[in-house]
Amino acid sequence: MCGIVGYIGEQQAAPILLDGLSKLEYRGYDSAGIAVYNGTDIEMVKSMGRLKVLDELTHGGSTLPGTAGIGHTRWATHGSPSDINAHPHFNRDGSIVVVHNGIIENYLKLRKKLENKGYEFVSETDTEVIAHLLDYYYKGDPLEAIVKIMHRMEGSYALGIMFQEHPKQVYAVRKDSPLIVGKSQVGNFIASDVPAVLKYTRSVYFIENEEIVRMTNDSVEFFNVDEEVLEKTPTTIEWDISAAEKGGYEFFMLKEMYEQPKAVTDTLSPRLKDGDIVIEELGMTDEEIRAIKKIYIIACGSAYHTGVTAKYVFEGLARIPVEVDLASEFRYRNPIFEPNTLAVIVSQSGETADSLAALREAKSHGIKVLGIVNVVGSSIAREADNVMYTWAGPEIAVATTKAYSTQLIAHYLLAMKFAKVRGEISEEVFQEMIEDLKRLPAQIELLLANKERIQRFANRYLATEHVFFIGRGIDYAISMEGSLKLKEISYIHSEAYAAGELKHGTISLIEEGTLVSAVLTQEELYKKTLSNVQEVKTRGAFVLAVTNAGNIEIEKSADYVIYLPKTNKYFANSLAIIPLQLFSYYVSLGKGLDVDKPRNLAKSVTVE
Repeated sequence: MCGIVGYIGEQQAAPILLDGLSKLEYRGYDSAGIAVYNGTDIEMVKSMGRLKVLDELTHGGSTLPGTAGIGHTRWATHGSPSDINAHPHFNRDGSIVVVHNGIIENYLKLRKKLENKGYEFVSETDTEVIAHLLDYYYKGDPLEAIVKIMHRMEGSYALGIMFQEHPKQVYAVRKDSPLIVGKSQVGNFIASDVPAVLKYTRSVYFIENEEIVRMTNDSVEFFNVDEEVLEKTPTTIEWDISAAEKGGYEFFMLKEMYEQPKAVTDTLSPRLKDGDIVIEELGMTDEEIRAIKKIYIIACGSAYHTGVTAKYVFEGLARIPVEVDLASEFRYRNPIFEPNTLAVIVSQSGETADSLAALREAKSHGIKVLGIVNVVGSSIAREADNVMYTWAGPEIAVATTKAYSTQLIAHYLLAMKFAKVRGEISEEVFQEMIEDLKRLPAQIELLLANKERIQRFANRYLATEHVFFIGRGIDYAISMEGSLKLKEISYIHSEAYAAGELKHGTISLIEEGTLVSAVLTQEELYKKTLSNVQEVKTRGAFVLAVTNAGNIEIEKSADYVIYLPKTNKYFANSLAIIPLQLFSYYVSLGKGLDVDKPRNLAKSVTVE
């Protein structure tokens, strides 16, 4: 959520800030602003609404001359979206300016203290507190003032800061909110994420917690909270900026759906070697794998849904008990940590605040932590004991597709590896499953080619108000993700239910014309779910069924059927989710909505 960009160098700052912010729009925002030092003072322009409003107000940045500046896209937390609440925020005389991503939890206490000192506030934000707090402690040394406010603020923050008395410097600091530094021949950058700087540099520093950055035109320095100089090594970003651009597609989400076959291949290929699964980054010996007594899978949103699938796969194949937890609930239920437990933290961005907090909780109890993440160098990747990258490439659309699919692959590989090491599956079954894994990319491509039929079906249901997704076992996990996709980008109320639970209350909501999406990929549960389909059909539901090729008897009960290619039952999610992604996309498109940036949502949720 929110986006920060800062620049100091030889070129005009405002156009660079606007361009960088445009690369961070996927993070979600409701207002935007930039501040530039113009040679005399710091000039600021900000506005509610999309970035194009700010671009028009500043004529593409041309009305704010200067070679040093900071910019921000805000997603409202404290105070409603407005021009006044938009970032940046000044201190009282406009000599210090701040942009902020995160939440200052003790801001009311700090605000009251400052008000007692005579400070007046114009906004409702917690960020304005930071600007005035800096003013209060600033005695000529920016670094000293920054360290003092760090000792007094509680919560999460990534800050970009400029001091009018130090016009040739831009400062930044980070605690629990992502921040990177880019170094180039035309100047230096701060940003919330890599796409904002890729146009100018591939040399990036990942800032750790409680580290401070001081940038000039040609230098970057790093300090800790004791004001001691730190030595840091840059990372070279390998992927190209074109990977974060639409490439001719109308929306990033459609592009990323079509990138799923390649993303799945990229996740699989490095780990399939000579008929075996080799996960070098796992960092566990066979003896350690055999010693595992329990696995926690901890995640949020779609990543959590992959964990629900993984529970069935791990328990079915490797016979290890698995608990799947929402990261936001994990710490607060006082979990029982036992020896020989593995915690698996799953996150696309690697910056999800609740997941990061769960990681730290597990590590504090001596539990080994494996991160499954997409973004190289992210906080979860750095703090986990070991990290398994999904290699999905940049995912820009808020609604995940290819990151979800690659997380599933990571779970399959881990479960199969554990099952083989623990002697729970035969070599023959293991090899058959590897062949099924290899076929998945082509099978996903085949399902994507069916988009016109799904679009025609979706167009019939643009005005529907309620949709129910049902399934059993892994099919229930698929239904959870299908329901989330539809609600988050189409704003249609949808719910997923374990099909066997219908008769325990939910079936009372089924009436004439209600759309029910039934997933039936688990053959041992097929007849039971089929009976549930018949139950909703007799009550007037219109049924969309997703099932395996050959299950033609479903056509007697369902109104529309999507058939899936044959695969191992544990891999069914990788295929069944494709038509449900397409359905959600075309419903949203047909309603004229912004598919990539649904209202009130952010790509990376970096606050609890």
